[in-house]
Amino acid sequence: MDKLVVTGGQPLTGSLPVGGSKNTALPLMAAALLADGTTTLTNIPALRDVYTFANVLRVSGASVSFDESAHQLRVDARRIDHPEAPYDLVKKMRASFYMLGALVGRCGQARVSLPGGCAWGPRPVDLHLEGMKAFGASIELDQGYVVASTPNGRLQGGSFRMEPSSVGATINLLLGAVTAQGGSRIENAAQEPDVVAFGETLKQMGAQIDGLGTRTIEVQGVDALEPVSVRNTPDRIEMGTFMVAALLAGEPGVPFRVKNGHHPHLGAAFKKHVADTGATVVYEDDVVTITPPDRIRPTSIATATYPGFPTDLQAQWGVLMAHADGTTRITDTIYDDRFKHIPELQRMGLDASVKGDTATIHGPTDFKAATVMSTDLRASVSLVLAGMVAEGTTDVLRVYHLDRGYENLEQKLQQAGIDIHREQYDEFSEPERVAERTA
Repeated sequence: MDKLVVTGGQPLTGSLPVGGSKNTALPLMAAALLADGTTTLTNIPALRDVYTFANVLRVSGASVSFDESAHQLRVDARRIDHPEAPYDLVKKMRASFYMLGALVGRCGQARVSLPGGCAWGPRPVDLHLEGMKAFGASIELDQGYVVASTPNGRLQGGSFRMEPSSVGATINLLLGAVTAQGGSRIENAAQEPDVVAFGETLKQMGAQIDGLGTRTIEVQGVDALEPVSVRNTPDRIEMGTFMVAALLAGEPGVPFRVKNGHHPHLGAAFKKHVADTGATVVYEDDVVTITPPDRIRPTSIATATYPGFPTDLQAQWGVLMAHADGTTRITDTIYDDRFKHIPELQRMGLDASVKGDTATIHGPTDFKAATVMSTDLRASVSLVLAGMVAEGTTDVLRVYHLDRGYENLEQKLQQAGIDIHREQYDEFSEPERVAERTA
């Protein structure tokens, strides 16, 4: 496996570039299946999830080519003759479940594996399935697969209210509804920029959609969509991560730039809390200039659906708050099990406790290097952030999690002055080797 080796103490200087959005790229790839032709997507990041989803599309019959250096992906969907998404691919990432809506929208039927670890009823897939049924699909469960069928090869349309709001379910229902025979209504729809950008692309392909960015989306089905060429949006989570990194590891009083982003997608809550830390922030067209204060003010946050504070940034925020002089509370109202990184950070000296959906962090913390293990995508980058300011050399194991969402992170950080590199290691012999090095 790969690990990242980070030696702390070097300040972050200059700038960091933001890549294309993973959370928008995957729905755009699914949307390409709806058009009988070749869709070209640009600004697509070279990430593990993109490669995995490309393979999922290929199973259905699509031809997918990806020019990583140009960040350009083409999907030729003229022949979609195998409407299935197998377990061995779907288990690698939940976003593969977008194939349900894409295949129903294109073929009128689908056989899609339930994501690994999901049961029939609980979140997150219940909203997807109930919504599809409300729009006219027949849904059955067969040996761990969702089998969907429609009368006359198309959904009929209908109305569905999501409780709670869900980005994934909103995207899946849009994929199915845009080619339905009638109209559809999604209530309590997700408002995230990823959903809006995806929906705008569907409209470019010929879909009739009203209400994107609001809680109620109306769709009038059309007979078919057309292929398009479209540019993916910048990754707002990577942008937020780099802003947190600048506050954490930048030099106080020295401006740092985050480039190629789209700051309105950050949301009002994140911007407010960044300002509350004492930072000076200047927002321009595609550049954010952030100047760290001498001391980080403790700033408690609670995650919420957009435009609230993103759940995908709370782990990074917790590392920043470990450097604040005081006590901070971080509450995640979206997921109740998203603090698995806290025990790893405690190994580096973090003073924190977790109770229910809230982590309480006592700062300031002088992080000490340790060997730590990634548990999920955002947790992995939080460990890298801690390693950047820790005393000594930190080994962050299992960074395949990180590679799902951050393209060439170590190269970007190296160019901004951080001592970081990638190594391969043996998962079973690593503890002994690290012990020898630190003895």
